[in-house]
Amino acid sequence: MLADRFECSGNSLAFISPKLAEGDRYFLGLSSSGEPYFVVHQASELTEFGDNFQSLRTLGARLDDLEVGAAVHALALTQWHQSHLRCSKCGAQTQSILGGSARQCEVCSGQHHPRTDPAIIVLVKDSQDRILLGRQKVWPEKRFSTFAGFVEPGESFESSVIREVAEECGGSITGMKYLGSQPWPFPASIMIAYEANISNPGSVAADGQEIEEIIWLTRDELKSKSASGELLLPPLISVARAMINAWYGPMAESELSGQSWRN
Repeated sequence: MLADRFECSGNSLAFISPKLAEGDRYFLGLSSSGEPYFVVHQASELTEFGDNFQSLRTLGARLDDLEVGAAVHALALTQWHQSHLRCSKCGAQTQSILGGSARQCEVCSGQHHPRTDPAIIVLVKDSQDRILLGRQKVWPEKRFSTFAGFVEPGESFESSVIREVAEECGGSITGMKYLGSQPWPFPASIMIAYEANISNPGSVAADGQEIEEIIWLTRDELKSKSASGELLLPPLISVARAMINAWYGPMAESELSGQSWRN
């Protein structure tokens, strides 16, 4: 299994015996029956087995919760190992220990553990129950999503929501609600999801630095623009899309069927 590519068969992952894959392997956990699962990091795909590899961003929406969890864990853990080959204390090489759950320096014996970078993601609404979506400056035309940003050191999730919305669109939050979280190993984040209401919908504007364009949308407008291709929604695997679909209602899956960033 590669660091960012997963072999699939139809709508599920294809698991193989670790004996058939050479490379660094890390322990993921046990199944309910006690069967161990590993991720194996290789330099090339197992094309000799006729495998069909796809990225997790593409494949994720077709997997069940167990397979998504295994794939996310595998990707996050493998990427961490590949980016922490040397000790941050003395610069010497490190080696994998404890089944891959940590690395240890060969010189100073310092232990290093995988890290996760928290980021908030927020669905902004007004008193008319419209949602506000934004397009980042680095994104192509028509690509929109909810607002998001990394949590600063010493900052609470709630303070981060207030700051990010103020910075990116000038919105003044009057209330917020925690919705949930999602691991996002691209490369090592966890998205903390909120819904927030703002008091100044008429005066918000894109900051011009990170956000280039914003748009208020009713449900009918979102449905129309998605269907026509005027607006590309986040992929189904993302918590951003889950928040948008939850706001839209039970018909979201069938009515918001237009093209997303990655189908």
